[in-house]
Amino acid sequence: MFNGQWSMMKYKIILASNSPRRKELLAGLDVQFEVRIIPGIDESYPETLPTMEIAEYIAQKKAKAYRETMADDELIITADTIVVLDDKVLGKPKDAEEARCMLHALSGKTHQVVTGVVLTTKELQKHFSVVSNVTFKTLSDNEIDYYVDTYKPMDKAGAYGIQEWIGYVGVTRLEGSYFNVMGLPVQRIYEAMKEFSICDGILSK
Repeated sequence: MFNGQWSMMKYKIILASNSPRRKELLAGLDVQFEVRIIPGIDESYPETLPTMEIAEYIAQKKAKAYRETMADDELIITADTIVVLDDKVLGKPKDAEEARCMLHALSGKTHQVVTGVVLTTKELQKHFSVVSNVTFKTLSDNEIDYYVDTYKPMDKAGAYGIQEWIGYVGVTRLEGSYFNVMGLPVQRIYEAMKEFSICDGILSK
């Protein structure tokens, strides 16, 4: 194992996401992992489900799909991130006009970003949600138009990426994990990995 990697790997880590942001964030923990995608997983949820439980519910559905074919020495990480404004879920916009509408709704308000995470092996499973509060200044029409036209955030829940231009100029307050808003609460994942005895918590030198 090369320097900087964890020294006592027990499981082969599988990231069940094709998100470039999640791949970048997990790589920041200096663990070796591979990406595995199962297309077409049902991400629906009951209408009666409390809003703050939706992300974790969907992450658990994803984990169930992977658990059926995983090997004994594998640990699967599944995740789902939602944006919540006034107890309403803002998903990925279907087009530029819907993206503009979402950003107008977020403008001048505080919303929640919720990421549900599930770590799954053949024997064990751990799941949790992490919530961050994000406050935007009042965004002008020009700022919203520029961001949507330039960055085309149709692949992002809530129509924005905090690591992009809109986060630089628009976010006035953040309570909680910045990386959670990007899509993966890596600090909590690190602690969960230690609970799975993936390593002894001591990095190789």
